[in-house]
Amino acid sequence: MNRIKHLFDSKKNILSIYFTAGYPKKADTSTIIKTLEEQGVDLLEIGLPFSDPLADGPVIQESSTKALHNGMSSEVLFEQLKDIRNEVSIPLIIMGYFNPVMQYGVEAFCKKCMEIGIDGLILPDLPLEEYQEHYQAIFEKYHLSNIFLITPQTSDERIRAIDNASNAFIYLVSTASVTGSQSGFGADQEAYFKRISEMNLKNPLIVGFGIKDNETFNQATKYTSGAIIGTAFINSITENGIDGIPNFIKGIRS
Repeated sequence: MNRIKHLFDSKKNILSIYFTAGYPKKADTSTIIKTLEEQGVDLLEIGLPFSDPLADGPVIQESSTKALHNGMSSEVLFEQLKDIRNEVSIPLIIMGYFNPVMQYGVEAFCKKCMEIGIDGLILPDLPLEEYQEHYQAIFEKYHLSNIFLITPQTSDERIRAIDNASNAFIYLVSTASVTGSQSGFGADQEAYFKRISEMNLKNPLIVGFGIKDNETFNQATKYTSGAIIGTAFINSITENGIDGIPNFIKGIRS
């Protein structure tokens, strides 16, 4: 069963959480995944740390640096997740950058993802055209969705092309800046969400960048199927540890 499709077919106001694998501690990855599912999170983006994360703000960059220092790698992540499908059922997506995937071997990486039950990848630095020409067949062979990002500057023509190449959802970046730099949404951003929503794309939309509390979650989901929280969650586990996850999620959903 396609877990991502089933989720979007059956639920609205989807809450997705991004966290960095191997942070705060190397062994925390599976515990965080299980705790988030227990708290009612619908979708998880597992960040594969990388030394040069261009789209990430300072909070996520710092968590990646710490995770790398902790010894996190693709191989370690796959080992940590090898039995995860015995314990969780929500969709799991690996978000990272293309360099570690290439170093591992694209086909080997995708094959491993399928084996452990990963549903898709988000690779912001893998261009649509390069994906279609060189890698789409590999992703499809291993039943992986490739999730693309669009920004307020993305043309309608390119949005349509991304929509046609997608089979899960589209990541609607709320701003052209890096993660963690937003503090609420203004009229221009709400108009942008509304404009993309009215394009009637075949894939659902999830908003990322700038969602940190109940207010911004509700703003983001007014015109879309869901929202992604990353920086605010990383800040929470930095300050409160894993034990603070239930209160954090309760604050978003309240």
